Amino acid sequence: MSGAPFTIAIDGPAAAGKGTISKGVASHFEFAHLDTGLLYRAVGRRTLEGFGALEAAQALTAEVLEQGDLRTAEIAQAASKVAVIPEVRAALVDFQRAFARRAGGAVLDGRDIGTVICPNADVKLFVTASAEVRAERRFLELSAKGADVTRDQVLADVRERDARDAERSTAPMKPADDAVLLDTTDLSIEAALAKAFEVINTKLPATR
Repeated sequence: MSGAPFTIAIDGPAAAGKGTISKGVASHFEFAHLDTGLLYRAVGRRTLEGFGALEAAQALTAEVLEQGDLRTAEIAQAASKVAVIPEVRAALVDFQRAFARRAGGAVLDGRDIGTVICPNADVKLFVTASAEVRAERRFLELSAKGADVTRDQVLADVRERDARDAERSTAPMKPADDAVLLDTTDLSIEAALAKAFEVINTKLPATR
C-alpha cells in the first residue's frame, strides 16, 4: 500500500494471540509491523544487565530489538515491571507514534496502542482469551524452547502480569471505547485472522 498512512492498533493481554494476528494482518495487507512489547522487553533486558530503566529506554534503537532472544519468561517479567514506570513509557511514545505514521500502512500491537499511542488509529482490535488458555499456549511455547516451567507456574505468571498491566496508573491495559473485541479462546489462528481481515476491510480506503 502506498500513499497516506493507515494505522491498525492491536491490543490485548499476554498470549492472547495478538502477535500472531498482527503479523498475519501485516503480511496480508503488506503493512509494516511493530511489536511494541519488544521495546519494553529490550528495556527490561537492559535492567537485568544492571542498567537503569529510564536510561535504557532513552538509549533504545531499532537495532537493539534484533539482538538476542527477548521472549524469555525472565525478560517478560522484567518488561512488565519497567512498563509501569511513567517516564519509561513517555520515552518510548515518540518511537511508536513515528512508526504508526509511516506511509504504506502500519500495524502496532501492544497494550495501550488504541488508547494512548494511536487513539486515532483507523482500526482498533482488542485480542483476548481466557487466562487458562493463554497460560497453556505460553507453557507450550516456553517448553518448546527448553524452559523448565510448570503449567501452574505459567498460569500464576499470566495472572500476575494481567493484574500489573491492568492496574498500573499510567496507560493501563484496557480496550479502547471503539475497539472491536476479538476473543480467541475457541478460535483457530485461521478463524481469528479471518475475523480480523473482515473488520479491517470495512475500514480500508476504497482506492486501495
